[in-house]
Amino acid sequence: MIFGLLGALVAALAYGGATIVQAIGVARMREAPDGADLITRARFGWLYGVGLALDGVAFLASSGALRTLPLFLVQSVIAGSVAVTAVLAVVVLHAKLTRREIMALVGVGVGLVMLAVCAKEGHATGVPTWLAPAALVVAALLVPFGYTAYRARNSALLAVTAGLGFAGIAIGARILPWDGNVLHTIASWPFWVLIAHGIIALTAYGFALDAGEATSAAAITFAIETVVPAAIGLALLGDAVRGGTWPLAIAGFVVTLGSCFVLAGQSEPDA
Repeated sequence: MIFGLLGALVAALAYGGATIVQAIGVARMREAPDGADLITRARFGWLYGVGLALDGVAFLASSGALRTLPLFLVQSVIAGSVAVTAVLAVVVLHAKLTRREIMALVGVGVGLVMLAVCAKEGHATGVPTWLAPAALVVAALLVPFGYTAYRARNSALLAVTAGLGFAGIAIGARILPWDGNVLHTIASWPFWVLIAHGIIALTAYGFALDAGEATSAAAITFAIETVVPAAIGLALLGDAVRGGTWPLAIAGFVVTLGSCFVLAGQSEPDA
């Protein structure tokens, strides 16, 4: 379990750092001259690309963690990246944390410890054969849904799209087959679930940040990408808690997610 937890923590650190540089990159894109072409806008917002690279590191680390740890634990740790972002916002952007947000930082730590104590280590079991194809169908439906939200510049619906995309990434990573044969893995349904949902999630999240209130977009995304995979993991993938620790696990989940909502105001700092 130690290596899985380390992978999840690395993912949280990378996602937290990515959020800072992506927020700065999006802000700098807005500084490009009116009518600037795509290359010019990309030059202004090059830090967003750095954020995507950090997202890639986080994705690899979380995928490794999901090989042996249940979705409800790994996704909660990743949602805790808002705590990393809040601290970095203070250090890098000289943001101010309120007493309520400081208490939320403590809450994230306490909640994650509670979940780590309760989580039962193991690979996904009893995976339904229809789950990965169904996830690809969901990805196909998210494309027109997200495009409609983009055309309407609806940040909330873009955040829903991103949250479901990140949920698909987590589920795909949890059920991804790995027997040492790379070609076999690439040819599997879960691998393409990862690719499809990854493209949708990253694209929709970037547009959600650009379209409206970052705080609400972050809260919506965190809620969906944490709750949906946790529910599917417990219901369909054999994820479990240690005997007699259900009350502690539920309390840890609620404390962690609630604290993340409080920190959502710092999760996407005004660059």
